[in-house]
Amino acid sequence: MHIDTAAVHGSDCGQHHRLDHDATKGSGWASGVTVVLTPPGTVGAVDVRGGAPGTRETDLLDPANSVRYVDAVWLTGGSAFGLAAADGVMRWLEEHDRGVAMDGGVVPIVPAAVIFDLEVGGWSNRPTAEFGYDACGTAGTEVAVGTVGAGVGACAGVFKGGVGTASITLPTGVTVGALVVVNSAGNVVDQATGLPWLSYLVDEFELTPPPAEQLAELAMLESPLSSLNTTIAVVATDAALSPAACRQIASTAHDGLARSIRPAHTPADGDTVFVLATGAIEVAPPADVPAAFSPEAPLATAVGSAAADCLAHAVLSAVIAADPVADIPTYRGLLPGAFRPTEGQAGMSSHV
Repeated sequence: MHIDTAAVHGSDCGQHHRLDHDATKGSGWASGVTVVLTPPGTVGAVDVRGGAPGTRETDLLDPANSVRYVDAVWLTGGSAFGLAAADGVMRWLEEHDRGVAMDGGVVPIVPAAVIFDLEVGGWSNRPTAEFGYDACGTAGTEVAVGTVGAGVGACAGVFKGGVGTASITLPTGVTVGALVVVNSAGNVVDQATGLPWLSYLVDEFELTPPPAEQLAELAMLESPLSSLNTTIAVVATDAALSPAACRQIASTAHDGLARSIRPAHTPADGDTVFVLATGAIEVAPPADVPAAFSPEAPLATAVGSAAADCLAHAVLSAVIAADPVADIPTYRGLLPGAFRPTEGQAGMSSHV
């Protein structure tokens, strides 16, 4: 599996953050933002789970509502304060004539979701509208993973979290890509083994059981399971799909979080998955689809399954790629023995 949302032609990703080298839990800067810019005519949907979401414009994505297209999706640190940084994305899109066309101008459609990272760095050091504007200016097809963008202040259970990506091309020629900001209450690895919950990811990331002394250090770490977490993600595909199909795919994509994070969707999380469909590739429905079924059902099933797989891979890639911030342990730093002598990712690569 190849990994990134920018593998979906026309979708660009931009990131901006501020990180002080001496940031601590309580002082300095350690927060950022990530934006996915869509091509014109992109439809979308969202599925929000967990008990503590922080979002904007998610009701607009209900398939029953009027606005059809999405101009960008905004992922940000700063908790609810970070939602204000979407104003910078709005300004950038307006300057580029993107949005719902009205008599007086355009109104960009920018759904958004936040993570809680206020305790990493200074409480008042959080993204502003300038972060959003600058992130749009950096948007392109090459996107870093790990401690970047909205993942700078993220934690994943006992480890440092971050940004991860993944994509796959289906036999139909449809591409499915995922970008995730992992700030989960639950762990991404089993503290008893030091390995991911999904056994097949052990081989894909060429991992091996760490030595006993490293596992002993891991076992001593206490997972915070705080009331202030959340994993947020964007899944993008170039398939032509309706908003209703995108909604179903968003629901299925959450399986990727549940497979790779334990526990997931807790009252302490606000796990949110957006799905975007650019419509570049039309896939004819099979001839044997029952007349009572939506003709999109087979394609939505295939894309949803791929989205879940991409998200599971992207979650682990975020944690493995993360660099240390504010003395939060990293997977690479604590468990260097988990990596085989020849590192790589068989069958998958990670970038957005």
